[in-house]
Amino acid sequence: MKSTGIVRKVDELGRIVLPVEMRRTLDIAEKDALEIYVEGDTIMLRKYQDACIFCDSTKDLVSYKGRSVCSDCISKMKAK
Repeated sequence: MKSTGIVRKVDELGRIVLPVEMRRTLDIAEKDALEIYVEGDTIMLRKYQDACIFCDSTKDLVSYKGRSVCSDCISKMKAK
């Protein structure tokens, strides 16, 4: 893990601010969803990417009843 040297305090509502330079570098815009992971005593944030419910692919997704399915899995289901 790379240290940035940036320190932020948690506010009274439990929020932190990600510096604009970091958001630009990581292509994080307002309203983007972030996933939160915990490993031991480390908190990790990752930009959320929707994925296929069957194979976890993030390419060519189609929404069906609120779930994402990739075109490859749709083709495989049609073939059966």
